[in-house]
Parts: sequence; C-alpha cells; structure tokens
Amino acid sequence: MRIVERGVYRGPHLYSATPMVRIMVDLEALEEWPTDRIEGFAERLLTLLPGLRNHGCSKGGPGGLVSRMEEGTWLGHVTEHVALELQTLVGARTTRGKTRSVRGKPGYYNVMFAYEDEEVGLAAGRIAFELVNCLLPDELKGLENLERITDGPEEPFSLESRLVWLQRLHERRSLGPSTKALADAARARGIPVERMNDMSLLRLGWGSRQRRLQASITGNTSFLAVEAAGDKALAKQLLAGSGLPVPKGSVVRTAEEAQAAAARIRGPVVTKPLDGNHGRGVSVGLRTPEAVAEGFARAREISRKVIVEEQYVGSDYRALVVGGKLIAVAERRPPEAVGDGKKTIAELVADLNRDPRRGEGHEKVMTRLKTGPQMDAWLASQGLSMDTVPARGTKVVLAPTANLSTGGSAIDRTDVIHPENALICERAAMAIGLDVAGIDFLCPDITRSVRETGGGIVEVNAAPGLRMHLHPSDGKARDVAGPIIDTLYPRGSRARIPVIAVTGTNGKSTTVRMVAHMMQRQGLTVGFTSTSGIYVNDRMVMKADASGPKSARMVLGDPSVDVAVLETARGGMVREGLGFDRCDVGVVLNVTEDHMGLGGVEDLRDLAAIKSIVAESVARNGHAVLNADDPETLRMAEHAGGEVIWFTLRGEEEMSGGLLKHLAGGGTVLGLDKREDRRWLVIRRGEEVIHLLEAEDVPATLGGAAEFNIANALAAAAVGVAQGLSPHAIADALRTFETDYEHNPGRLNIYDGHGFRTIVDYAHNPAALTALGETVAKMRPNYGRVIAVVSMPGDRRDSDLRQMGAISNDYFDTIVFRERPDGRGRGAGEVVRLLAEGARQAGCTDDRIIIEEDEHKAAEAALNMARPGDLVVLMPTDIEAVWKQMREWRPRPVADVDVAGHTLHG
Repeated sequence: MRIVERGVYRGPHLYSATPMVRIMVDLEALEEWPTDRIEGFAERLLTLLPGLRNHGCSKGGPGGLVSRMEEGTWLGHVTEHVALELQTLVGARTTRGKTRSVRGKPGYYNVMFAYEDEEVGLAAGRIAFELVNCLLPDELKGLENLERITDGPEEPFSLESRLVWLQRLHERRSLGPSTKALADAARARGIPVERMNDMSLLRLGWGSRQRRLQASITGNTSFLAVEAAGDKALAKQLLAGSGLPVPKGSVVRTAEEAQAAAARIRGPVVTKPLDGNHGRGVSVGLRTPEAVAEGFARAREISRKVIVEEQYVGSDYRALVVGGKLIAVAERRPPEAVGDGKKTIAELVADLNRDPRRGEGHEKVMTRLKTGPQMDAWLASQGLSMDTVPARGTKVVLAPTANLSTGGSAIDRTDVIHPENALICERAAMAIGLDVAGIDFLCPDITRSVRETGGGIVEVNAAPGLRMHLHPSDGKARDVAGPIIDTLYPRGSRARIPVIAVTGTNGKSTTVRMVAHMMQRQGLTVGFTSTSGIYVNDRMVMKADASGPKSARMVLGDPSVDVAVLETARGGMVREGLGFDRCDVGVVLNVTEDHMGLGGVEDLRDLAAIKSIVAESVARNGHAVLNADDPETLRMAEHAGGEVIWFTLRGEEEMSGGLLKHLAGGGTVLGLDKREDRRWLVIRRGEEVIHLLEAEDVPATLGGAAEFNIANALAAAAVGVAQGLSPHAIADALRTFETDYEHNPGRLNIYDGHGFRTIVDYAHNPAALTALGETVAKMRPNYGRVIAVVSMPGDRRDSDLRQMGAISNDYFDTIVFRERPDGRGRGAGEVVRLLAEGARQAGCTDDRIIIEEDEHKAAEAALNMARPGDLVVLMPTDIEAVWKQMREWRPRPVADVDVAGHTLHG
C-alpha cells in the first residue's frame, strides 16, 4: 500500500455533511486481495479490536462489517472502520465513514472517517493503516509514505503502544468535562462552536451574535466580580454587608498575627491563602498555636496574605448559581480509603487511582490522588503514614479538603436543599456580581436553614467547575451547562448571522458584491469574500484570493459583521469542504466547463456535484437560488435544502413547464417581462407579478448589453427576496450598484480616459470569454477596432486553451495572446502557443495575432495600438497592477509605434 495524499474536510463536502479525514491510498497489488482471499485476516483483526463486531457498515446493524469481510471487501474500507474504532477506544464519539474508489485510477481509494479532534483523527488514520498492514501475510506487507498522514512514534509497531500514544494525544487535545459540556449544550441548540486555542476558550455563534466562553467564565462575567471573588477578604466583606452568614476571621501576614487571630476566635480555625483556589494551601481543624503556625506556612506558599477564620462545623457543599438562580447542589466529600487489614495506605491510594473515572487535573469526572509531602503531613496529623495498614473497614481520610481537584467525590443534593439556604446562595452570587458562581457552603444539614443550625458561606468562586454536578459520584446528574448557554442566548434569540453562499463557474464575484451592496443599504454591516480579498462593508481587511473556507470562517468570526456574503469556489470545497455547516441562502449561478482534469473533476457532472454542495447545505428554513437556464443547475433542485427560488432570463411565455408548475404551486421565479423593446426584471410568485426595474437601468448591464450581468442581477434580487427585502429595496440596490473598479475590480470595469474605451474583465474560461464577447458584439457598432489581451491559466486542458483562442477569433479584430505570471506546470511559451493555435484553426490570420509573454508588455502593446474610437479589452491576472498601468498609460507619438503597437524607437 502507498499513501498518496491526505486532506481534512472541516465542513460539508462532496461525500457528507460530517467533517472527515480523507486519506487517498493506492492499494497497488492489494487491489487483487479483498479480505475473503486473505486467510485469517478478519479473525486476527477482530481478536485485536472486538468492537468492530458492532460496526453495522452498509448492512445497517451490528455484524455488518464482519459480514462484509466474509463476503470480501477491500482493505481501504476495512481501514476506515479501524480508524473509527481506534478513536472510540480512546473516548471519541465517531461513527461515520465512507470509502470511495477514485475514478479512472484502479486501486486508488479515498478512505474517509469522522473525527472529533483533527489531530486525533489523523493519528487514528495512521495507526489504522499500520495495523492493517501488520496483519497481512509477509508477502503482501508494505506501507509507503505513512508520514503523509501525520508524524508518529518511530518505534516498531505494536497496537498497545500506539493506543497509549493515541490516548495521550486524545487527553491532551480534549476539552475538560466542564468546557465539553458547555460546547455540547451549545451544539444541541444548533449554536456554532469553535475552539479558539489549545485550552478552553470557545467562540459560540457567528459575527455580531457571537459570545465567548472559557470554562464557566462567560463573555458576560464581570472582571470586577472575578476580582472580588478572588480576594477572599473583600468577598467576605461584600457578603457580610448583604447580611449573609460568613465565618469570623481576619487577614494576616505573619505566623504571630495568625496565632493571635486564632486565639480571638476560640475554636478550631481554618487557614487559607487570600487568593488561592482548588483547595491549595488550605488547612482545617487547627486548634493549637503550633498547628496554626504550620497552617499559616502552607498558605503562605501560595499567597503573601493569609486568612485565619472560624471553622464551620458540618458537611461541605458546592452550590451552583447561574443567572441569579440556584440550579445544582453537590455535597463534596474528601477522598477516603477503606482498609482491608492487608494493604498499606499507599497501596489503597494506588487502587483508588486505577478507577477509570479518575484522570489528571480536570480531564475526567474525578481527579487522581497525588501523594507527596502534603498527603504525608495530613496523615501524620492523624498519627498515620503511607506505610500504615488500616484495619478492615477502617475509613482513612486522605486530604483535609473535599475539592474534586484534590481527589474528592460528590453526591447530588439539589432536590433537598432548604429554600432559605438556596436563597442565601443566590443572594451571595448577586452580592459579588457573578453570572456563574460556585458557592462553598458549610453546614450540619443542608435540608435545614443555616439560620437554625449554624454554618454559612466560606467562599464564592468564579469559573466554578461543573463536573461534580454533571457526573456526581452518587445521585442524579444535573444539566448545568444548558442554563449557562441560556444566559448567553435566551430562548428565542439567534446565535447565527445570515450566511449567503454564492457559487458557480462565472459571475460569483459580481453577484456577491451586488448582494453585499443590497444588504449594506439595509443598514447592516456586511462581511463578504471574493477572489480580491475579504471586505467588511466596502473596506478591504485582507487582500487575497478569499473564495475558500478559511476566508469564510474569518468573516463569520468577525464580531462586527451582521450578515456574511461568501464567494464559494470549487477549489476550497474540494480541499476541505465549506467554511460553515449550513447557510441561509445558497446560490448556484451556472456550471460550465472549467478546471477539467483538476482535483477529481473529469467532466461537467463532476463539477456540478461539487457546486451542488452549496445548494445541499441550505438550512431547512432557508432558500436555494438556482439558475433555471442551466441544465446542470436544474438537476440540483431535487437535493437542494430549503425552498427553491429560480431565476431565468426568460419571460413567462418562454418558461418551461417545470417553472410554470413551480409558479402554480406558489413558488417564486425571478425573470424578465419583455414588452416591445423593454425588458423588466420581475418577481413572479404564483399569479403575482412585481416589476422591479428595467434591465437597462442596472448599471452593471451596460445599458442591457451585458446579458450575464442581467442574470447576476436576477440572482442577487432572488437573494433579496429570500431575505425578506421589499421590492423597492431590491430595485434601489440594483440601480445604485456600480460595476466600476472601486466597487467590483476586474469585473466589466470601463475606463474612457484615453480617447478610446477600455474594458477590464477577468474572463478566464471559455464561457466567461463568450459572455464578454457577446457583450462586446452588442457594443461594436459604436466602436472602430476591438483589440483584446487574452490568456488562460496553464493548468487547463490543451483543448480548453485552443477553444479560448478560437473564441477570441470570433469577437476581436486584433488579439494579444499572453502568458500568465504563473504557468501552472507548463513551460514558457506553451500557453500562448496553444491559444494562437486555436485561433488559427478557427480562421484567424497571423497579422491579427500578437504574442507577448509578459502581462504588462501585452497590455502596453494593446494600449499603444488603440486609436480614438477603438475598444480595448484587457483580461488581466494581476487586476490591480494592470488597472494602474492602464490608468497611467500615456499615448506615444504615432511615428514611434508600428501597426502592431511595438515601439520603433527608444
């Protein structure tokens, strides 16, 4: 086997709406060895991974994969299931996978499987291929280019060691229990969640509706409240000022001050750092001056100031208050071991740490117990040591505090807390000012009011942990994450901004800008992407080819953006899918031949399948805007999400039966109303007809000559309808949208400053060039010669390049064929040779053809040839540079220039 390439789909893609790892493998000789031909392979695999017996595969129930292996399936398919099972073994929840053969490449397969974490998924893929290869007979073994998936351990393969590596990676990459619960609660409500760093910082929602979380600290959590909670002396002052029960005590700086403070309290005291957390440096039950001094020293290691306070008698409770309401209570118990009369305390602690629920820090439901000086000192205070063998049934308390972070356990007490105690906790959170607060409450009996029993609040915590409520050691688990999400997004509020995705072979950038202009005129802040860059309103925030998923995610992450309008190109969808999980409006403008032979696109149906990802990703209550004049787009309606809105350049009398049926059913079609020589853009909904404006009144159509921009305007208007805009607002936006360089660079930009007209347009494929040529043909009666600079990306097929040359012959008098700055795999001169060859085959004579390898020399030649009344058409690669060159160009004396535009002198 040989690993060919790998990719990661982070959004909906050609094969699924589920994010997946994709690994392309060449099985080589193993293409002739399905599983039923490899003796004992399935048995060996199932022995190592018995969980595979539960995989339903295409059979739809447990045992499906086993049945497929018995019948005979290829090893790529088996590897897909192994990668899923490996992730399951380390705690990830992944079930979906697909394996598809690569058309035209026998033995090549795309092995795809879901992941929770990208790095863990890639590591599981690597181990899966290693394992499958390891189980093959020696004569069939062989695995090349494994590093193309991801780096991994260098030692020889063993499943046990690889699982340890994968488990550690999963634990390192996974969110902690509290953060994960919050992320899951948000996703359950359909709220987008993105992890913003390797820790616990999450972004919920999109654009101006986004909120942020870090553990249980929310974007609404007051910094002043966090500071107040962290300053235990100030917190006690605020609580006492609200009439809430808090222990007597004071802040000290020396052991002598601590002993004096303890003497004033008269009873057992607690020492703790002024600004500590998680029970670090806390000592309880201190009765003698010596014990107080020792407690002070431990607290002093954490903080320069130490609190000495009255120790409340009773059990330790943690109450969780969210948005001013008590939602959960847990009784916390310190870790304890029960003797059996044989094992030492050290051995009993080791047994407790083998509990799979225990992990490091906050990664699991419970925390592993840490041995060392602190535990030794605590045991010594009880006359014990790690070597002590407790009698059978004897309980040994292993830590002075009940914090989960020190190994404690929790019992749910939510249903039994006394109403007055609950009110005290709620008022404590409000007194500090926290939206999410953990109230540490000590009292003899939580079911009775502390006003009767004594006890009260010992601490108020910001960023409280949730796991004791989510997964108590005993009692009912509580949904505490949902209420926190509800404070950020009250029921009925939206976490998503509208997302409008536009795809198609041609017209994407213009349509995106039309829609962005339309939405901006509604007073919204619009983030949009195009091949020119990322924009917020009309301000470019990043210059780049920004038509892929990374740019889409940047717009969705911008906190100023109210609506996202995203140019969505083929390349990004092929590489990693969409940059969002679903859109409100998905627009497919057209599907014509381009990029053939690239990224698995062999024919028009392949290209249409990629473009249809946008239509299929429309939300159920959204709209798919489709071109009724395009055969490939017509076919997308069956699988499109939401409600379909059609647009067409036809009038009602020219419409197909399908469109008329759509109208009869109450559907919406945007088209033309042709009356004499006038053409109106209209909205048809059932029998209703709403006239927007005349096609000639849309500046982007050049007085109606640019038919393709009439289609783009109809598509943009359909988006306006989908978004609930009024006909007046739609017409106003189309009437005021200019297709000049400032608003739509490289898309039918016109300049009249040199005595002749110049058009700058990024027509880079046959369909775009034909559309531009038809526009020029309608304008030709007003001009003399038409001079054009033509090129095409070198990664297109030879036939495409020749076709581009042939089309140029049909529309232009003089043609300057040029190379692109990047030949994209072709040698110097090869692109222009094929372009010229195509023009000549179409009947173009050599005197009409000029060859220039440099883009700027080609533009200079065309401009130098132009005379007053001519039309120059520039189709640049570097739009900005060529536009600047054209604007700054100055005519040379006629005597200095020959008929081909080449300089004769100087």
